[in-house]
Amino acid sequence: MTLGMINANPVVQARKERLARTQDQYRDDDGLDPLDIYEYVRDIRDPEHPYSLEQLSVLSEDSITLDDKLNRILITFTPTIQHCSMATIIGLCLRAKLKECLPLHYKVDIRVSPGSHADEDSVNKQLNDKERVVAALENPNLRQLVDECICSTEM
Repeated sequence: MTLGMINANPVVQARKERLARTQDQYRDDDGLDPLDIYEYVRDIRDPEHPYSLEQLSVLSEDSITLDDKLNRILITFTPTIQHCSMATIIGLCLRAKLKECLPLHYKVDIRVSPGSHADEDSVNKQLNDKERVVAALENPNLRQLVDECICSTEM
């Protein structure tokens, strides 16, 4: 955790109920759809607050796109403030969680929502640079923080 909070008073939304499946029209050959991916990542804890990314409206069901023909997943998240220093940590958490849950043939792109971060291009570049991601996850302190965020139980 950081010494001083960047966003000391975030807006917290009520947790949504788990969505019941009514249709499987979005499932690909692996039986995967955007809702499945959302279910994997919605409970990731924010690195700065004791709330999930869903509760802070950092993620929503609409922030996930799946292209089953190209085996590509795009996750777009919205940091709680424009100068969020935790944006890269949030992206690392998303990537680490999906690496645990998804088949290896998927290409995952993680981006901040357009206009949602003051340093959008730099954050997006860091989150999708394989060497930077590997180096970050080899750092024991960062790895511990990422593990704490993705391993937290439902809040």
